[in-house]
Amino acid sequence: MSLQSTDPIADLLTRIRNAVMVGKNEIRVPSSKLKLVVAKELQKAKYLTDVKIESAKPRDILVITINKPGENSTINEITRLSKPGRRVYVAGSDIPRIKNGRGMILISTSKGVMPGHVAYKQNIGGELLLKVY
Repeated sequence: MSLQSTDPIADLLTRIRNAVMVGKNEIRVPSSKLKLVVAKELQKAKYLTDVKIESAKPRDILVITINKPGENSTINEITRLSKPGRRVYVAGSDIPRIKNGRGMILISTSKGVMPGHVAYKQNIGGELLLKVY
């Protein structure tokens, strides 16, 4: 198995989506700064239960707990919006709302990765990373 991926965020989201579909509680992915920030933001929004980093030899491992055993996942849909072949950028006033505010968008801005509603309040645009509901 190769550790390199052309789109590490899409790989992370696919692993989360697959784990939710088969009922797994925890996944382990190769760590990176961007994956860690995305996972922490999803944890802040209560879509993930826990995010930890384990030290490993070639690269650290990101251990993501999706939900506690015996509970259902809060993630119904998680989708990558901007892809390496087609980047999607929005202005601060054009940030979309997901499911009338029940969902969330993550945006990579000049001030870091933040949820869409925070970027909208600060009127900061950027690259749309993902949407989750």
